[in-house]
Amino acid sequence: MNLRRLIPFFDDSVSSWSAEARLLHWLTFVWLCIGLIVLFSASYAVADDRQYDGLYYFKRQLLWALVGLVFFQIIVNLPLRKILRLSHWFLFILLGFIFATLIPGLGKRSLGASRWIPLGPVPLQPSELIKPFLVLQSARLFSLWDKLSWRLIFAWLAIFCLIILGILAQPNLSTTALCGMTIWFIALAAGLPYKYLGGTALGGLLLALLSVSIKEYQRQRIMSFLNPWADARRHGYQLVQSLLAVGSGGHWGAGFGLSQQKLSYLPIQDTDFIFSVFAEEFGFFGSMVLLFMFACYATLGLRVALKTTKPAHRLVAIGITLVLVGQSLIHIAVTTGALPTTGLPLPMFSYGGNSMISSLISAALLIRVARESNEAEVVPLHKDRVEN
Repeated sequence: MNLRRLIPFFDDSVSSWSAEARLLHWLTFVWLCIGLIVLFSASYAVADDRQYDGLYYFKRQLLWALVGLVFFQIIVNLPLRKILRLSHWFLFILLGFIFATLIPGLGKRSLGASRWIPLGPVPLQPSELIKPFLVLQSARLFSLWDKLSWRLIFAWLAIFCLIILGILAQPNLSTTALCGMTIWFIALAAGLPYKYLGGTALGGLLLALLSVSIKEYQRQRIMSFLNPWADARRHGYQLVQSLLAVGSGGHWGAGFGLSQQKLSYLPIQDTDFIFSVFAEEFGFFGSMVLLFMFACYATLGLRVALKTTKPAHRLVAIGITLVLVGQSLIHIAVTTGALPTTGLPLPMFSYGGNSMISSLISAALLIRVARESNEAEVVPLHKDRVEN
């Protein structure tokens, strides 16, 4: 591979890509740049207070973005069939890491959850990294549903169940729900019988209800979501402060860097509630612009899915679009009080190296599908026809 292609802005092959691939390529960079700018503002105060360096989180996020862009460039220039053939190996490795987080002394606990494995100075969060590979393997399985034996199908469905149960046990209900919904929608797009889809949806709902009935803090989150002002100092504190930030933005926002809620009022403002800071600083108009960008991204992703002729590629495009845009909308819904409080980051905005790398890998996969869906097959002319 040409080493220049590992640097996005020096990749001269972009000009030969399809219109959808080029638009997704540059829209991803716009998304990334806006995210880094917002993180700079959202994290400066808390980094200065905790690390005595206002740029601490921003510099680390910038480093993770550069690492993610290397993976991004490799994937956009690698045939998707090779990536699909390797996806199950990454899935197995990350599944092992998910269960490793549950081992006392090995998994790193934070805020009551064990979701990370410390690898030296780098915390590995396998539940974030597994998302694009879960899409790849789901697309591969459901595109070949009618051609595979039931024994192999049940084996892979069991593996998917292990992934979901492992993430739920951390506990991480929001990521569990996102992964489960992603698999379900990919199966729906593949045209699986409704009796299977209905049974799976019912099972997922019962599993969520069981988790909420067992976990006290999850019940408290749901109750505080219904009326956060009833317990504004305790269980409803996060949502109340988020709503105050969003409401303070007004029509045009307070201005970049001028959020007041991020100054020790809004908790986890650089990850789970980063959109609240964005809404306060850029207001209703800025929020609508961001939602319009997500709408454009989703439209391009679905257009790519409709144009490709290969079933597996189509399902990859649909799954990746769901993960990136769907997770973004869920994050926004949580910060605005439309959904119960969860711990889902905003892709390419929220602080975290695992989330950044996972998001850039996902975007690269969608762009790769867009590239391959527009590669025309050259049909050779018969010699006799040429002579005539």
